Amino acid sequence: MQAATRSKLTLSCILITILIDMIGVGIITPVLPELLEELTGGSVANAAVIGGYLVFAYAFMQFVFSPVLGNLSDRFGRRPVLLFSLLGLTFDYLMMSIAPFVWYLFIGRIIAGIAGAALATATAYMADITPPEKRTQSFGLIGAAFGLGFIIGPVIGGELGELGPRVPFYAAAALAFANFLFGLFVLPESLPKTRRRRFDIRRANPLGAVLALKKYPSVLWLLAVLFFFQLSAQSLPTVFSYFTVEMFNFSSSNIGRTLGAFGLGFAIAQAVLAGPMSRGMGEPAVAMIGLIAAIAAFAAVGMSTDVYMLYLAIGVGCVSGLAPPAINGVLSRQVPDNSQGELQGAVNAASSLATIIGPLAATQIFSYYTTTPGSAGYFPGAPFIAASVAVAIALIIFAVAAWRFELGRRPSIANHPHAPEIAPPGQVRVPPLDEND
Repeated sequence: MQAATRSKLTLSCILITILIDMIGVGIITPVLPELLEELTGGSVANAAVIGGYLVFAYAFMQFVFSPVLGNLSDRFGRRPVLLFSLLGLTFDYLMMSIAPFVWYLFIGRIIAGIAGAALATATAYMADITPPEKRTQSFGLIGAAFGLGFIIGPVIGGELGELGPRVPFYAAAALAFANFLFGLFVLPESLPKTRRRRFDIRRANPLGAVLALKKYPSVLWLLAVLFFFQLSAQSLPTVFSYFTVEMFNFSSSNIGRTLGAFGLGFAIAQAVLAGPMSRGMGEPAVAMIGLIAAIAAFAAVGMSTDVYMLYLAIGVGCVSGLAPPAINGVLSRQVPDNSQGELQGAVNAASSLATIIGPLAATQIFSYYTTTPGSAGYFPGAPFIAASVAVAIALIIFAVAAWRFELGRRPSIANHPHAPEIAPPGQVRVPPLDEND
């Protein structure tokens, strides 16, 4: 096989791995309410609570095992970890497809959380096979695969869900196993044995990266912004399905198409609009526009009384896609080049923590306000109002950080007491790495 052809197949395998992981997350969203109601015989409110615990189990496993699998891939190579991930996802989807009891779903989600933690390994694989000057483009492909999976997953799940709530899980299992076979025969190892290191459990710590960056105060403020933004974002995949079933009697197809349309608009805002707007207005201004749009959208979803108001709110919510790339752009300029990997580890830790807390909070709020239909306290949109408040907190923190550290004028690293010698504009001079780094 020619080198160029093999390189394309290798890149395709990595991107498909990420794509299928996100499809697997999204594919169950439209049908999970129906499946949980079928297994428990309870109400939508009770199904939402159980759904929150399922997401919690998945997210907690990812939070714990992401650094573990990353360190294992440094020791044994990327390929075996990725193949293990695909087999684990296959087993998860099969478990959920045949589940006669709710605890089957929990076993499946725990396994999926451990296997899905290999996403960080896939990113490391991409760095292994890409020269430094092209890594930004390659990481952009990862983001595109991530976003495309969120679009495709709910749509597939919604359409297949019309055939039965278990059908999407069979499809996801078949996709994951096909990807495993593809990787088994096509995916080479990207990490030579000479570049591997011993596994050290002390380095497999999800909070270590955050603590290591405390010498850059602006980073901690911006991580707090991302945390609250991600916290609010959990309301969509977690309770949107239950909310639309309760309020508008949506079918799984309606849910899937609505989430797919939102995902497409959100991706367009990130991939097409964020870059040009940041160059013209500056990243802080673009981030604030995205955060304000998120506040308005979540509040409007929560207050929606008809589907037209809901769709309008979803349209406004697409503009919130401007916020994450703009905030990450500001973040990347707060640390020197030799700390970018550490920074991304901290970003992942903050996001994972939000993914653990957010689903539980959203489903508990939803259940509390929907237990007694027709009562004075009946308000299914309450989780989205809470999400709007969380984004408002993120906006306040970002505005204060932008003023305090002059984020719109220059990288705060240049004025930080721990910063290296000041370099000319556009450059950052960093000291040599310590042998223990």
